[in-house]
Amino acid sequence: MSGPIRVVLVDDQQMVRAGFRMVIDSQPDLTVVGEAGTGTEAVALLARTPADVVLMDVRMPGMDGIEATRRVTALPEPPRVVVLTTFDLDEYVVAAIGAGASGFLLKDAPPEKMLAAVRTVHSGDSVIAASSTRRLLQHVAPMLRGAAPRFPAAEDRALAELTPREREVLVQMAYGATNTEIAGRLFVSEATVKTHVGRVLAKTGSRDRVQAVVLAFRTGLVQPADLLRDAPA
Repeated sequence: MSGPIRVVLVDDQQMVRAGFRMVIDSQPDLTVVGEAGTGTEAVALLARTPADVVLMDVRMPGMDGIEATRRVTALPEPPRVVVLTTFDLDEYVVAAIGAGASGFLLKDAPPEKMLAAVRTVHSGDSVIAASSTRRLLQHVAPMLRGAAPRFPAAEDRALAELTPREREVLVQMAYGATNTEIAGRLFVSEATVKTHVGRVLAKTGSRDRVQAVVLAFRTGLVQPADLLRDAPA
């Protein structure tokens, strides 16, 4: 049996970290293994401390959470990063996606949502607050499409590797659909969806769903206008 999920807290407010630690350490399957008050401290800490998930404040003095996320996700065995923000749809979301974040969470989210975010990201799923998923995608999609991919030929090849069904699943992921919702829309079992999602991630070389969705927009598989016109409600 594997041990508890190792969490690192990064926030410049000590009281915020203390509150997060109290909630996380109350769970038998979670444990806080470190804290940092700045982006610089976070990068140094995570270079020497194995962790599974990082809760990363986006606004800190000096190195902010976006740059810290970029450096942390470039480590040899990187943890998954959930970016914490006090704003629902701000400019940091796009930057966080580009830096390699696996999810976003409002800082004032209730404790049960924070715990669910840690567990969900650790399992390989992205975390975007359900209430803002569609609006978030509508805002972010045009910017993702306009962002030049680092390896355009490789991204196109990765997309070509997908079967028609896997492409359908990726499109649904880009719409922000959960595995349960995808199963209902494609009339397959949830276990089958999980298999398809796993193959999509493997074939595209994506760490998680967020990065796969980035690829879907950058390669043009999904257009920003599709979210407004065709996406299921």
